[in-house]
Amino acid sequence: MPTYNKQVRDRIPEIIENSNRKFTSRLLTDAEYSSEITKIMHEELAEYKATEANEDAVEELEKTRLDKAKKRGGFDERIFLIEVEDDWGAANYF
Repeated sequence: MPTYNKQVRDRIPEIIENSNRKFTSRLLTDAEYSSEITKIMHEELAEYKATEANEDAVEELEKTRLDKAKKRGGFDERIFLIEVEDDWGAANYF
């Protein structure tokens, strides 16, 4: 079973279930959520910094961010994904 140990978007458990996989998750405490959401913000900031400093790149990054939120949800539910039944390419999806 691949181990993730990271906060995931709100719809990820539903997506995993729809692919007939089992997973282990838990809800984060307030303190854990603060720490995990900070990590996510740093990841997103790194993506922003990696783009060219032009308007088109920034707009494309914003479009990608909104698409992810629409398809996979936000981070409001505080879901911490521990592991998924087997590796089906999920590491690249989450």
